Amino acid sequence: MSAHDEFHGCRRLIATLDQAVSGNDPAIITRNVEKAFCHLLAEDAITLPEPLRQPASDGYARRLIHRDPQRGYSAIAMVWGPGQGTPVHDHDGLWCVECVLEGRIEITPYALVERNGTRFRLLPQGSVNAGFGSVGRLIPPFEYHTVANPEDDAVAITLHVYGGDMERCNAFVPLADGWYRREERRLGFTA
Repeated sequence: MSAHDEFHGCRRLIATLDQAVSGNDPAIITRNVEKAFCHLLAEDAITLPEPLRQPASDGYARRLIHRDPQRGYSAIAMVWGPGQGTPVHDHDGLWCVECVLEGRIEITPYALVERNGTRFRLLPQGSVNAGFGSVGRLIPPFEYHTVANPEDDAVAITLHVYGGDMERCNAFVPLADGWYRREERRLGFTA
């Protein structure tokens, strides 16, 4: 599913992202995407239609906005119902820029401090509450985090741009003493 013809600002968003992702350096690309988000949001240039704004009852909703195999990126809207969030996860080696379009989210980055086979020792690095217009970047190997909607009665919406198709990730299941077991998760899209 691609919704690029369906909402105000989508063509401009895609054209802006096409320019921002040029080059090969993830640090420069993610900085360019971050600037693009800030500029578009300051101009109120992105308005998602109702079908892309609906939460899912069984977990956060993940909806494809645009996929560009030629330039190697994808844009995805995520809708977080009250209290919904992710486990600790990585981005399967892909860079990512995340932007809050509506509501509030809480992001907790994790540092990898030790690895033993499929066991990882990850330590939380503090949490950040992000509201409308907040933008964050992840560049591997610094890609471990959780994302959650901390509200009991409000929906949060985020826009994510990945350096490829994020079709899978590794989730980390807590064991004890900061240790986690890695599990591969296949990712799909919400109808």
